[in-house]
Amino acid sequence: MPRVAAPAAEPVSASVKFLAVDDESAGQRLDNFLFRHLKGVPKTHVYRIIRSGEVRVNKARAAADTRLAAGDVLRLPPVRVSSRPEQAAAAPAPAREFPLLHEDDWLLAIDKPAGVAVHGGSGVSFGVIEQLRAARPDARLLELVHRLDRETSGILLVAKKRSALTALQEQFRERETGKTYLALVEGAWPANRKVLDAPLARYLLPGADGEPGAGERRVRVVAKDHPDAMRAVTLVRVVAPLQLQGDATAMTLLAVTIKTGRTHQIRVHLASAGHPIAGDDKYGQFERNRTLQKLGLKRMFLHAWRLRFTHPASGERMALETGLPAELRAILPPPVFPALAAVPSPHLE
Repeated sequence: MPRVAAPAAEPVSASVKFLAVDDESAGQRLDNFLFRHLKGVPKTHVYRIIRSGEVRVNKARAAADTRLAAGDVLRLPPVRVSSRPEQAAAAPAPAREFPLLHEDDWLLAIDKPAGVAVHGGSGVSFGVIEQLRAARPDARLLELVHRLDRETSGILLVAKKRSALTALQEQFRERETGKTYLALVEGAWPANRKVLDAPLARYLLPGADGEPGAGERRVRVVAKDHPDAMRAVTLVRVVAPLQLQGDATAMTLLAVTIKTGRTHQIRVHLASAGHPIAGDDKYGQFERNRTLQKLGLKRMFLHAWRLRFTHPASGERMALETGLPAELRAILPPPVFPALAAVPSPHLE
């Protein structure tokens, strides 16, 4: 019987490497920086070496969404590089433009639909930013200023110049922006409960093989003295108590303004308060979500509604707003909309 040759092992980079972040890469997410510098390394492996702590930024562990600064030094472990061209180069993202809310020489703001990731990553080949770059091949720079969860719709800012990216991200870090979301939650939210100030920490679920910390990312409320605690502040305003047609369960439409931008902050804060967002498949109620699907809600009811910030070049106070998508408007009773129009915008000092 003829012997079958074993498949050739894929090459492994010889040693640990150190990379310095230059001015042009300042403000970029760690995962996106690594995708650019580790050509041929599968994205799943990039995320694995970040999660395991093998990638270090200035000798410390860092998350995939860590923003790099000029002068940061990255330690990269030996990595396996695919020798097969079809695996080394992922299929290019299809060109796609998104509804524009604002555009000038410095930035653009789009109305992101639900179901579209903001960027390619773990389990996602491409997202908004890759599609925008494909649609605008002559653009010198297009970088995400901030993120929205895949199932969240609404306002998303993209910088067109490095200086704009740096200035806008500084505003987000220093809480100088006003970000208000609309969220439909389970139950009757008490009108006098207006501030949620509870620290959050990220963790990983077990992997498919039961390996601890190898699975999907989650966030939970923790004690203030927890070693991974990050302060998170959410302001809540009741827009209207309501019931969906054909359903007797009490629900509440909320206007939620975040003062800190933690991963899954709104979703975890509301769920931990006993009022999960309708349709939330991570922190919501599975059986209730099935009922909501039958009532017409096919996605999580969370929408990035209003955004206030200072223009990075002119210093003008910008106020953007985008209405609820049709699929969310369709399930709300008509009396809600006058109350929605009366909600004041967050104030910028």
